[in-house]
Amino acid sequence: MFRLNSLLLGSALILAACGGSDLPDVDELPDPPAIKEASETDETPAESVETADAWTKGAMVAAANPQAVEAGLRVLREGGHAVDAAIAVHSVLGLVEPESSGLGGGAFMVVYDRASDETIVYDGRETAPAYATPNLFMKGNDVMGFVEAWQSGKSVGVPGQVALYKVAHDAHGRHDWADLFTDGIVLAEEGFIVAPKTAGALGNERLRAVMRLDDNPETAPYFYPGGEPWTEGQTVTNPAYGETLRRIATEGPSAFYEGAIAEAIVASANAEPNAASMTLDDLKNYKIKVRPPLCQTHDEYKICSAPPPSSGGVAQNMIFGLYNRLIPEGEENLNEEAFLQSFVDAQRLAYADRDHYVADPDHVTVPSDDLINPDYLDARAGDRFAPDGKSTPGDPGEVLGRGSMIDMWGRDTTDDKPGTTHLSIIDSYGNVVSMTATVESAFGASRMAGGFLLNNELTDFALNPVKGVLPVANAPAAGKRPRSSMSPSIVFDQNGDVVMVTGSPGGNSIVAYTAKTLVGVLEWGKTAQEAIELPNIIARGDTIVVEQDAPGGPEAAEALREMGYTVQERASVTSGLHVIVVTQDGLDGGADPRRDGVAKMLTDQ
Repeated sequence: MFRLNSLLLGSALILAACGGSDLPDVDELPDPPAIKEASETDETPAESVETADAWTKGAMVAAANPQAVEAGLRVLREGGHAVDAAIAVHSVLGLVEPESSGLGGGAFMVVYDRASDETIVYDGRETAPAYATPNLFMKGNDVMGFVEAWQSGKSVGVPGQVALYKVAHDAHGRHDWADLFTDGIVLAEEGFIVAPKTAGALGNERLRAVMRLDDNPETAPYFYPGGEPWTEGQTVTNPAYGETLRRIATEGPSAFYEGAIAEAIVASANAEPNAASMTLDDLKNYKIKVRPPLCQTHDEYKICSAPPPSSGGVAQNMIFGLYNRLIPEGEENLNEEAFLQSFVDAQRLAYADRDHYVADPDHVTVPSDDLINPDYLDARAGDRFAPDGKSTPGDPGEVLGRGSMIDMWGRDTTDDKPGTTHLSIIDSYGNVVSMTATVESAFGASRMAGGFLLNNELTDFALNPVKGVLPVANAPAAGKRPRSSMSPSIVFDQNGDVVMVTGSPGGNSIVAYTAKTLVGVLEWGKTAQEAIELPNIIARGDTIVVEQDAPGGPEAAEALREMGYTVQERASVTSGLHVIVVTQDGLDGGADPRRDGVAKMLTDQ
């Protein structure tokens, strides 16, 4: 028998899930702060964010590139809030990790402000332009293929990242707005070091064969100078990106959403092939959504993540709650195989519901509270699929006595792609940011403006807006935000103190990657780094993907196959987890060895 205790799971701390939802009413939240002009003050007095009980655990930044992490640490060292650091980190990531995120994309940022003891979500998800219809990716009666849709102007959503920076900074920032972009400007103008992941992506011949990055006139000279891709360790400059950051720093978001930069975005999105019909009004009218987190209490812990159109709050609470309900009773049944199978089956149940119900709640009805209701989770655990059975969604309306809702929508198995990044930050005052940002697929839509890449986020919509005779909840529509798998999460203990910050890139596998760290740390007693390094196991649907290059992966695949599951073995399954765990002794951070990130404590140097 393989040893999951030593190779995969560690000691299991079985917790019975119980308790009710802590979700506040969205109507009780204030509207997003108005975008301020650059001439207005951008600093919050230090005394306004101090707490009665001083934070003593220290500060940390965990993100996907060392150059970006150093930018965040500088801001924290100068007294910045975690939000300030997140802006500095991400504005550098958009330069040094362009395959994953940037100014031309969007994000979900979950913020815990310790002084007010409040958690809030800033939804900077990209939106469909006003011209979009449910048939956005239809060609007559045929559905556009993914690659054609990905490399088209039709895939470009209105970017939300820069607006998110400003709304979050207005609410929480204590560092000068303009200075948050200093590191990005310096690196863009003086040169940054090409990381291994970026060089590998640019040199990947299979990727080059399907994307137009080396063909488009605005991207080819930058990423493939002289026809050759960047190499690891090469120094690259991007003056256009530096100029864009300078304008954002001095003029605020209006420099991005109006004027020359906005015109360049629209021109790039509206270029052939498969041109969009984006307008300047689409950019000018973009708004951040300020939402309550979606939280659920599980005995000792409360897990909070982003609500729909993000999958985080639904999927992470479902998986964690179902995992505990699926553990067999009796000490004689508590073995390694039982822990593994319960984790896999919890994923299958949660993914099936996520695929069916989660979409933009401003356009369709999403039963978020019902899906994480303890009574529904009790019933849903009883739907546990046989290893060789077909995964199907449940019906929370029927279970909770509100009338069947399963036939509202056709099931959507849209496969969102892994062009994404995640960062976790705790500042010197105990404030927390968990932010996942994206341009969707690798290098977004392969279109550029102002030194940054545009997203292909609209391919996160269902390309086919109907399944059989039923509409799909995640179908395109004007102004709609596509469903996301992004799961930026913060965990609290029974006293309301922060326990853990986590999240990952990885397309639809983000759900599984993030859940692995939650279960790994909170249930199996792992450190942050140990949880990250567990083999990735993705159980969306009826085939279980198991990473083979991580210790314990081959043994897990063999065990699951012996149980009767259909298993697909992959040499590597590239998550990008960045995790911070709060311990009695301070902060325990971890960065995913599958990418180029680091987790670093703040020091005086």
